[in-house]
Order: sequence, then structure tokens, then C-alpha cells
Amino acid sequence: MVMGEGVEWGLHCCLVLAWMGDQGPVATGRLAEVFELPPEYLKKRLQPLVRAGILSSSPGPRGGYALARVPEEISLMDVVAAIEGRQDAFRCTEIRQRGAGAEAPASEFARPCGVAQAMRRAELAWRRELAAQTLADLIAVSPATAPARVRRFCGSPSR
Repeated sequence: MVMGEGVEWGLHCCLVLAWMGDQGPVATGRLAEVFELPPEYLKKRLQPLVRAGILSSSPGPRGGYALARVPEEISLMDVVAAIEGRQDAFRCTEIRQRGAGAEAPASEFARPCGVAQAMRRAELAWRRELAAQTLADLIAVSPATAPARVRRFCGSPSR
């Protein structure tokens, strides 16, 4: 599975919004400037996070984005699922029943094949790992200077 860049953008934007704390919403343009991203494209990538209840969005000249929940309540899996969707990365299409497999008795296909079982275990492990890590965990391992740098950048009226 290849995740789109929207996941990276979403996670980093969530970090910025967590570091901004209660300083009010951050405008889309300002948030885009933090990472030199196109504002309209970023806005489209953040909308699924608003729909999922991870971010809140307020319109108007003093509007923008803020976290809708505390960082401890936002898992990495929440962000991935909001942006990429909840569908499984691997979808078994039972190709084992084609070609030479078409001649096999039906009882041979009563249970999922080893490939499907292995892929499902791997996917569940990946999802569990992302669900076990929160935005607060990312904050804890961020460089100590990052929050102040971002607050200065986002709060600077010259930008």
C-alpha cells in the first residue's frame, strides 16, 4: 500500500495545530506557508480531517483550522483513515480458483488461502500500531525547538 502525501501533510498540520494550542485557528494560507505547500491543495487534504472530527474549521478572515480534540485522543490511524479511507490495503480476489485451480474440488477453497491470511495479519498489525500511537506521542519525540519556531512563524504578522 502506498499512502498519499496527504497523510504526511495531515499529520504535520495536526502537529502544528497542537503546538499552536489555544492561540486560535490557523489560517489555511499560514498553515500552507509553514511547509511551503499550495494552500488550495492543502485545504482539500484537510477537509477529510474536519469531516472525521479531528480538526475544526472556522470561516472568515479570522478563521482557519484547529484541533477538534486533544492530541492524546487523536491516533495516527484516525488521520490515515480520514485521509486514505478505511478499506483494506489487500483485497483477495481468489485467483487461486482460476486456471489450474478451476479443476480443484470446492472443498479446497473452503478456508482463506495462506496468502490472504498472511496479508490480513500484516494489515491488522500495521493498523494496531498506528492506532496505538497518538499525536501526543509524536509531540513527545519532536525536536524541543519546533513548537516555539512554529508559534513564532504562525503568529508573525509580517507573514
